[in-house]
Amino acid sequence: MTAPTPFAERPLGKTLCLFDVDGTLSLARQSASPEVHEILRALRQKCVIGFVGGSDLVKITEQLQRGNNNVLDDFDFAFAENGLTAFKHGQPLPGQSFIQFVGEERYKKLVNFILHYIADLDIPIKRGTFVEFRRGMVNVSPIGRNATIHERIEFEQYDKVRAKMVEVLREKFSDYGLTFSIGGQISFDVFPDGWDKTFALGRVADEGFTEIHFFGDKTYKGGNDYEIYSDPRTIGHAVANPDDTMKQLKELFSL
Repeated sequence: MTAPTPFAERPLGKTLCLFDVDGTLSLARQSASPEVHEILRALRQKCVIGFVGGSDLVKITEQLQRGNNNVLDDFDFAFAENGLTAFKHGQPLPGQSFIQFVGEERYKKLVNFILHYIADLDIPIKRGTFVEFRRGMVNVSPIGRNATIHERIEFEQYDKVRAKMVEVLREKFSDYGLTFSIGGQISFDVFPDGWDKTFALGRVADEGFTEIHFFGDKTYKGGNDYEIYSDPRTIGHAVANPDDTMKQLKELFSL
């Protein structure tokens, strides 16, 4: 691997571009296109780039990896699980743990309630992995994360389940200090207050960036990009899909 150009030697070395993954750099749970990779390589010659996704690094790697290349080599910063798992130039930064924050007993009550709630849901199909424990959060899917891409699209078209379920959980566990954030097509994330994608901004606070651009598709209130998109530390860009991301990058950075 060729060492990345030092930040100071890039024309916009004080500018950081952060990207959501699902719906921004790739379609949900699909691989990013060669065109997206090409735009990112060109952008990295001008400024500093990173991704910030809610999924764990394994899933993000599946979406952003080019062939056998290490995905960490293609980005200056890599923030999985909203930045709870973080890398700079491929080197790990100190992590955080959801389970340490919540505690085993309270965590068990939360998960038991979620599983009972999903068991009683009357939805057309249910697959597997309804609750996925990650280092910095819990991901909950009423249909199950093992749903096919076609099943995901169908669920998204009639989905009113997630918003209602989040409303119930917010009330039931109001004393837990948790945020419930809808993202992607079939799931929502549960994490400690403040551990949304803005957590990643704290990771770069000492880097001296004068501009931080964030690109995401779930930028509406309640979406999992909203907090970082609307944060005063960022310049937020709402995108419709990866093609729109590329279009905006070309216009903003003359690529």
